[in-house]
Amino acid sequence: MSENNSRRNFLKFATLSGLGIASNPLSALPVMKQNALGKIELKANQQLVSLLQTTDVHCQLHAHDELFWENEQVVFRKAGGYAHLATYFEEARKQNPNTFIIDTGDMFQGSQLSVETTGQALQPILNALNYDLYIPGNWEVVYKKANMIKLMGGLKAPKICTNMFHDVNGSKGDFIFPPFYTWNTAGIKIGFLGYTDPLVPIRQSPDYSKGIIYSFPEENLEHYVKLLREQEQCDFVILLSHLGLSQQIALSNNPASKGVDYIFGGDTHERVRKPIKGKYSTVVEPGAFGSFVGRLDLVVENGKIVKEQYSLDEINPDKYKNNKTVQAIVQQQEAPFKKDISKVLGYSTIPLYRYFVVENTIDTLIIDALMWQIKPDIVLSNGFRFCPPNKTPDATGNIPITQGYVFDMLPVNSVVRTGKVTGRQIEDWLEKELNNVFAKDASKRLGGWVVKFKGMKVEFTAFDEMGKRVKKITVGGQPLDPQKVYVISACEREGDPEDMLCRMKNVKDAKNSSFTLHDVLSNYLAANSPVTPRPEGNAIILDAPSTMLTQVYGLDYQFV
Repeated sequence: MSENNSRRNFLKFATLSGLGIASNPLSALPVMKQNALGKIELKANQQLVSLLQTTDVHCQLHAHDELFWENEQVVFRKAGGYAHLATYFEEARKQNPNTFIIDTGDMFQGSQLSVETTGQALQPILNALNYDLYIPGNWEVVYKKANMIKLMGGLKAPKICTNMFHDVNGSKGDFIFPPFYTWNTAGIKIGFLGYTDPLVPIRQSPDYSKGIIYSFPEENLEHYVKLLREQEQCDFVILLSHLGLSQQIALSNNPASKGVDYIFGGDTHERVRKPIKGKYSTVVEPGAFGSFVGRLDLVVENGKIVKEQYSLDEINPDKYKNNKTVQAIVQQQEAPFKKDISKVLGYSTIPLYRYFVVENTIDTLIIDALMWQIKPDIVLSNGFRFCPPNKTPDATGNIPITQGYVFDMLPVNSVVRTGKVTGRQIEDWLEKELNNVFAKDASKRLGGWVVKFKGMKVEFTAFDEMGKRVKKITVGGQPLDPQKVYVISACEREGDPEDMLCRMKNVKDAKNSSFTLHDVLSNYLAANSPVTPRPEGNAIILDAPSTMLTQVYGLDYQFV
């Protein structure tokens, strides 16, 4: 595919109207309707097998605001919530006993309750939903290796991961979790493999994953597919993945995945409504925050799979009422912390969200607060994806920002660090950061959205080669001077060298401030609420719309 065609396809399939900013050219295309067992007509000798998937729930226990695109406009409505998911699961199992439920990671990071209990409050909730299989996500290591093993071990269902090993003096030891799992039902045998993100030691604080060695899927995938197909004699093979949609699509076109029927993906919070067919495997991913369940139905006849049907089912809390047992467990776990979680720190006049690749209101709030508190030349913030939207006002008419929501935005309360760098360092760093997001080679995309900044304006292209994306930089309204020294501020990552800020190396006079990220936000809201954190256009993308919601381009895929 030519670069020009790639760009056109990117614009065609990767844009969305953001709160009235632009229109979506795909708004008139049909979206797959929710699956229903009644729509699959079975013959007398046929059986149905249903595989359900959640991923990247990030400890979002309750129904929450979610962003949708409908009838050529952005709308918000409630979705998700573990008690509502439990009802969906219960109904699915009643309708079809041959139902298997999977979570593909990031279940222990993302909320104040999780931080206060080191993830342990989530164990009884997850166990009450009766999942059948888990794999760890990239954030399962947030409380470090020993806690990850304990948290995963406390889940009643089996856990697998085919690319995480104990570090034995710098060499791969035993698997941390079993490498595969098989399930027999309706006269067929389904095999599962599990791959989590091997770039965790780079993408996240290095201390989190100490004691773990990761391998890339290509290193052993072919071996385990052969084992499942030939030794275990599986009829169907599913690769459970927490690699990100771009990497999962690339893997589906890699000969190593020959023999894998489906890749059930995670990590990038993408909503795949129409399965993406690679050369060797088919890729799906069911959004995030428990707002959706991915559902693959297989029709089995005489031990053979004769039909497949996939849907992305929305967890509408009006349709799926609270499961009282699960809701009681949630309330019990939250009770000791409810007052602090619910404490209102301030208000926003506009909806808070984090869905757009380039700029978002949540991130604008964070960088506004950092600049107000620290007052360097430039502030930086990671391009995180977690945290659902918040647009529901209270009696004041504004949108409350609770302490719990601050934890949703920033589950890791990092210390704010300052330092000095040259303009040349900034430009070189920006090129690397943009390549992390837009690299043509999907394996070089480190996840997350474009890094956020204030005090600096950057014009860039997404589709140029590495080192050629940055077109213009100004700091304080003046062109960036490669020789000038600028004061920057960002958060500290555990395990990074003292002279590193936000993955920028060789920072001079680096030192920690007396503030954490939560301190900064609390202080800012106390002094400035209500706030209106409207994106300022600090990052200006020149060859794609500012409202892009995905890194995936050149394919028949849309995020809606």
